[in-house]
Amino acid sequence: MDIVIVGAGNVGRALAGGWRKAGHKVTLAVRDTSGAKAAELKQQGFSLVEPKDAAKAGDVIVLSVPWPALANAVQSLGSLAGKVVVDAINPLTADMSLAIGHDDSAGETVARLAGGARVVKAFNTTGADNMADSGYGGGKLMMPIAGDDADAKTIVMSLARDLGFEPVDTGPLAMSRHLEPMAMVWIKLAIVQKMGRDFGFAVLRR
Repeated sequence: MDIVIVGAGNVGRALAGGWRKAGHKVTLAVRDTSGAKAAELKQQGFSLVEPKDAAKAGDVIVLSVPWPALANAVQSLGSLAGKVVVDAINPLTADMSLAIGHDDSAGETVARLAGGARVVKAFNTTGADNMADSGYGGGKLMMPIAGDDADAKTIVMSLARDLGFEPVDTGPLAMSRHLEPMAMVWIKLAIVQKMGRDFGFAVLRR
């Protein structure tokens, strides 16, 4: 698939690297395609595109930007109608708490901002290191996914498998209200409780 990732932070680069290894064409959408950071990304083998051209370049658009930058990022992309848009964002405040919750979510915010897009919540419940390498001896890490469009979820679940995760369909996009607090458990354990980043969540079945 042609995948465009908006944002070139740790998560964006980890997803890009994994999908590129899986055979997908991956492009990073960045504001500055000619600066020093852009040169570094190009040296690492990434193709770059300006945000205004992202929708034309990708079948799937992945949002991987900080929460405060979300509205401007979506606006810069133009129309996303009909596109599969993956929201990998957690709505974090500066002190690593949730900015919204209970009756709203980042996933639902993306759907409001990107009218007509087929929004799927995914890739927010674990860290970039696990996205770059999801392999653990005890089994596969889970990747919970939520969305209102069944076909879009099928596409994103396949992309999760390509990274070595076990995708789990958790239901409609409103389930983002639960997946984002779930991400906070991983974040708090990794950073505040100092467990480190080499752990993840899995589903065990009898």
